Amino acid sequence: MTIWGITFDMALLNDAVQIFILYLVFYWLLRAARGSRFGQVLTGVGLLVAARSAFTYLFHFSVLSRIVQGLLFYLALSSVVIFQPEIRRILATIGSLLFQDRTRYLNYRGRVTPEMLTGYICKLAQRQMGALLAIERGISLKGYEVSGVMLDAIISAELFLSIFKEPMPLHDGGVVIRHGRISSAHCLFPVSVRSELSESGMRHRAAVGLSEETDALVIVVSEETGRISVAHNGRLIRYPDTGADSRASLVRWIRKAMPQQKTAYEQIAEWFNHRREKAARLFSKGKAEKKTEKAEESANAGDNGRQITDVECQKEGENKKA
Repeated sequence: MTIWGITFDMALLNDAVQIFILYLVFYWLLRAARGSRFGQVLTGVGLLVAARSAFTYLFHFSVLSRIVQGLLFYLALSSVVIFQPEIRRILATIGSLLFQDRTRYLNYRGRVTPEMLTGYICKLAQRQMGALLAIERGISLKGYEVSGVMLDAIISAELFLSIFKEPMPLHDGGVVIRHGRISSAHCLFPVSVRSELSESGMRHRAAVGLSEETDALVIVVSEETGRISVAHNGRLIRYPDTGADSRASLVRWIRKAMPQQKTAYEQIAEWFNHRREKAARLFSKGKAEKKTEKAEESANAGDNGRQITDVECQKEGENKKA
């Protein structure tokens, strides 16, 4: 096949396309499973398959190869049952990439910045007010909003204090944040059944449970100690205090969960400004280079003039002597 005067081998092109598709599939699978128990098991299975292939190729262990192949088959069947929550979350992540909500790219008024949200959460921690917040990312949390009270309100410290203060009717349950606004409050989240969380409260277990089911970033404030915890991808990270390091880490988590999206007009304007600034820099650089060249030419012309004058003076002196 010839394209634009370049001849391609169809067999090689077909192999290259298949390798690229497999690369994308494995890349997105490993990215979705990263940090979870399923991802660790998937890595172990991959190492086991690689070791089996290497030993079979180098030492021709045919019997061991058959045994390991049979174990891998039953392990693949059992992993569907054992890692059902992780597999469901991975499939939901892939589905969210295909059917992403386009409204998240609109410019919503009243959105809060990561620094502001971190400050509001630290105020709750300083007052030891128990709180549970879920920031929606790729996987929609609308299924959990049905159990709560719809708000669609601008985030503020006063609103947080009003929601999570006892005995207010909305202080139990979690808050869902979408597009930098409070979408709903008093929501019920799934509770994790991990044994290592047996001594944790219901808020922490609900935070981990929701992070196991979805890719949301869940933030917890303990009402007993006032400590802030972050649950993501089935892991719980506890911060010892609300110092500068903890605030900076929390800002990074929130900025990753809710990046500041821009409208199409803002993106086009930013592109034109970038191009204009680049053209201005190139124009200024060209003018500076031209000035430098002119200065060098003038300096060279002056040197040539002085050399000619010196030669003429020497000739005149020789003529006078003669």
